[in-house]
Amino acid sequence: MTVRVPREIIARTIEILRRGGAAECEAVVLWLGRGPRGAERIEEAYRPDQMAEKDFFRIPPAAMKELMAHLRRTRLQVVAQVHSHPGRAFHSEADDEWAIVRHRGALSLVVPRFGAGTTVANFMDQAAMYRLSDDDMWIAVPDEDVPDAVEVV
Repeated sequence: MTVRVPREIIARTIEILRRGGAAECEAVVLWLGRGPRGAERIEEAYRPDQMAEKDFFRIPPAAMKELMAHLRRTRLQVVAQVHSHPGRAFHSEADDEWAIVRHRGALSLVVPRFGAGTTVANFMDQAAMYRLSDDDMWIAVPDEDVPDAVEVV
């Protein structure tokens, strides 16, 4: 099962993450798409209103309400979340607890250094990718399985 993401969506995602990094803050982008679970095509890089600092982000309730309204209007679904870290890319305990996507098989990608040095060409190499397991645990996707999880189109 492979999620397909256009290069333009990755470029927009990097732009949003870098904007947060310019303020020395983490940032989060939600990849919205459609299609059968696990084989979606990403159609939008959605930046929800968020509260963020150097080492965390949170989406307040009003922004979650706006996200739900946006999903109803566009008939899209949240497929994955992508967020930045100030240093290395990994899924922290806070990331595990505050993840926006919570459906089995959901993807969470973490980009290092607030996206500085990240390009469309190296995005998949730099991002750490995690998948939500059947028992609600964020498990690292092995490097060799990344091309099967996300295809850049």
